[in-house]
Amino acid sequence: MDDVVLRDAEVVDGSGGPSYRADVVVSDGRITAIVQEAAAAGCQRPSARRELDVEGLVLAPGFVDMHAHSDLALLRDPEHTAKLAQGVTLEVLGQDGLSYAPVDDRTLEEVRRAITGWNGYGEDVDFGWRSVGGYLDRLDHGFDGEGVAVNAAYLVPQGTVRMLAMGWEDRRPTPQELDRMRQLVADGLREGAVGMSSGLTYAPGMYAQDAELAALCRVVAEHGGYYCPHHRSYGAGALEAYEEVIALARAAGCPLHLAHATLNFGGNEGRAPELLALLDDALAAGADITFDTYPYTAGCTTLVALLPGWAAEGGPEAVLARLEDDETAARVRHELEVVGSDGCHGVPVAWETVEISGVADPALSAYVGRTVRESADARGEEPWVTARRLLVEDRLGPTILQHVGHEENVRAIMRHRAHTGGSDGILRGAKPHPRAYGTFPHYLGRYVRESGVLSLEECVAHLTSRPAARLRLPDRGLVREGYRADLVLFDPATVAAGSTYEAPRTPPTGVPYVLVDGRFAIEDGRRTDVLAGRAVRRAP
Repeated sequence: MDDVVLRDAEVVDGSGGPSYRADVVVSDGRITAIVQEAAAAGCQRPSARRELDVEGLVLAPGFVDMHAHSDLALLRDPEHTAKLAQGVTLEVLGQDGLSYAPVDDRTLEEVRRAITGWNGYGEDVDFGWRSVGGYLDRLDHGFDGEGVAVNAAYLVPQGTVRMLAMGWEDRRPTPQELDRMRQLVADGLREGAVGMSSGLTYAPGMYAQDAELAALCRVVAEHGGYYCPHHRSYGAGALEAYEEVIALARAAGCPLHLAHATLNFGGNEGRAPELLALLDDALAAGADITFDTYPYTAGCTTLVALLPGWAAEGGPEAVLARLEDDETAARVRHELEVVGSDGCHGVPVAWETVEISGVADPALSAYVGRTVRESADARGEEPWVTARRLLVEDRLGPTILQHVGHEENVRAIMRHRAHTGGSDGILRGAKPHPRAYGTFPHYLGRYVRESGVLSLEECVAHLTSRPAARLRLPDRGLVREGYRADLVLFDPATVAAGSTYEAPRTPPTGVPYVLVDGRFAIEDGRRTDVLAGRAVRRAP
C-alpha cells in the first residue's frame, strides 16, 4: 500500500489555475495519485498505510526560496526550522557572489572572514570541500549521512571565483586570469551548480567590469545555467544598474534572474512602474528574465558593505588597516556621509536608518537593536565614530538592517509575471531581519488574505512553479502525479508570519505540515527528526 493519502485537501497546484478538492497519495517520495472530489464520488477512494484528514487546509508544492543565505546553516543546524516552518522545501544558495566553493585554503579563510556577518565564521563546520561538487556532496551527506533539512541548489559565486583567480585587486584580469575564471565557472556548472551569482556592491566581485562579466555569462549560458546579479545600485542609479545587467545578459545570451529586485532610498519612492516598464520592454524583445523579492521594506546586509569599494581592496585585513588609519578613515567617512559610496548605492548614509542587527562579539551586544545614530547619541559622539569603532572592535562582524524601502514599490513589483519569492534571509545575529523567518507566510497572510495584492493561486505560483521553471527542475514546483512530494499544507484563514522586527525569530502560524521527499519534516506544527533534503543539481 502507499505511504500516505492526504484526504480532502484543497489543492492549489502551483500552476496559477483554480484550486480543487482532492485526495493526494504519496509514496516513495513521489506523488503517485491525485483523485479529485468529483471522481472520488463515483469510484473507490485511495487508501494507504496512513490516512491524514486535511480538510480545510491548502495543499501546495513546497516553497522555493530563490535567494537564501543558509550556506552554513544547513550544515550546522539539523532543525533549520527558520525555513522549514515557513513551508520552504528548497533554497538557492551561493548568493551575491560570495560563498564557500570553489576555494583553496587561502580564499576559504578570506571568504569566511568576509561574510562572517552573513553566516558566522563557521567554527563548528567541517570545511572538508574545496570544489562546488564537494560542497554539494557535503549537503547530500549532511548530518551523519542522512542529509539536511531542506533541498538546496547552488550558484557559482563570481566574487569568490575572482578572489581565487586574482585576489582582491581592483583591476581588469589578465587573459590568463580570465581564462581561469571561465574554467572555474564551467567546472562549477558541470559539477551541478544551477548558475552564477554576483554581488556588484561587494568586493571583490564589484571590481569586475561588464566585459569580464559577459565572458563569464557566456560560459553560464553554454552550460544551461542562469545569471543572478545583485547589481551595482538599488538606490541612486538603480534603473541604470538594472539596464546594465539586462543588456549584459542579453549580449551574452544568458538567462537573467535579478536578485532582490527592488527600489530603495528616498529618490526611488514610487518609481516601481519605471522598473516594471523596463522589464516588460526587455521581455517583449525576447529577453529571458525573472527576479525575486522579499515582502518587506527594510534591507539587510553587513555594516562593512556600506564602505566604498576602494576601501575593501586587498581583503578583510586591509579594510581593518584602513579603518585604523585616521587619514584614510576620514576619506571613507567623506564618501559615506557626503558623496554617497558605491557600497551604500550612491546615497549618502543616513545613520538613523542603519540598525545593528547582530555582532560577532557578544561583548558588543548593547549595540544590537539600536540605530547607529541612537548608539552615538547615547555615547555623546558622532555616528561615524560609533560605526568605525564597531567595525574595528567586531572585526567587520556587524550585520545591519537598513530602513530605506517603500511599501508601494514592494506591492507593485510583486505583482509582476516574472516575480518569484526570495527571503534574502540572514539567520545569524541577535535581531535578524524578520524576512529570514517569515517571508513565505507573510506573502500568504498579509498580501493574499489581508490586502488582496495577489490571489492565493497566483501567489503560490510565484513561490513554486515559477522558481522551479527558472531552476529547470522538471519534477518540482507543481502538484502533479509523478512529481516529487515536496509539499506544504497551510490554513489559508490563519497562515501568517509570526516574526517581527521586535521579535524576529517568532515562528509562523497556520503551517501544520511540510513534507520533504514525501516525509513529514513538520507534523502537527512540530519539527520531526526527518533529514530528507539533498543537493539539487543542474539538469543537463
